[in-house]
Amino acid sequence: MRSDVTHFQCEIKDRIATVRLDRPDRKNPLTFDSYAELRDWFRDLVYADDVDVVIFGSNGGNFSSGGDVHDIIGPLTRMNIKELLRFTRMTGDLVKAIVNCGKPVIAAVDGVCVGAGAIIAMASDLRLATAEAKTAFLFTRVGLAGCDMGACAILPRIIGQTRAAELLYTGRAMSAEEGERWGFYNRLVTGKTLEGEALKLAQKIQAGPNFAHMMTKTMLAQEWAMSIEQAIEAEAQAQAICMQTGDFERAYNAFVAKERPVFEGD
Repeated sequence: MRSDVTHFQCEIKDRIATVRLDRPDRKNPLTFDSYAELRDWFRDLVYADDVDVVIFGSNGGNFSSGGDVHDIIGPLTRMNIKELLRFTRMTGDLVKAIVNCGKPVIAAVDGVCVGAGAIIAMASDLRLATAEAKTAFLFTRVGLAGCDMGACAILPRIIGQTRAAELLYTGRAMSAEEGERWGFYNRLVTGKTLEGEALKLAQKIQAGPNFAHMMTKTMLAQEWAMSIEQAIEAEAQAQAICMQTGDFERAYNAFVAKERPVFEGD
């Protein structure tokens, strides 16, 4: 997987990729270029054999301030409907790429996490935050609907319909304590330990059966649109596939030998 990106930071070490937006002086806003490059990077991640887990980190005490006011919002006011639809589909494609990348994604959120930044955190599989994290889906603050980039579909599934409705109608910030209590954040950590805790979580996941993790992520996404009967059948097929992997046999042999299994992702 390439780490020589232009519009965000990327480091790959020990099969864990850490990405961050890289404009800390402006609280890490997204631009047309960073949207597109992130979308393409997460799409390519499906085929990457050297990355098992992704951390989407904060930078300079903030996660992301969302779409850049000058580089994105200003130009949008001068576009025609065809150009606008091309843009909104591109931003939605970033969410689809994160959801469908086949690798667990951990958001490590500090400070400002608003607009499209909040959407990126929402689209991640797991979320850690500091007490200073302020998360807002503030699209109504700029005269837009709250239904941006899948928010009306995904957010209610995480925190519940009425809580999501309040945040999406008002655009108010969800405090870190609310986020943890409502299930948006898995847990809160200190600013000093945020990166370390995210890395420990990533390492714990990476040490597991990564082919099976891919299958879990796939099922989590696909089963939203399934009936219970369809989901049970889909999981039966997925689990039968996983039972053919080397990791399944390694786990059995380790159990018999009373040892800890060492998974290899095949």
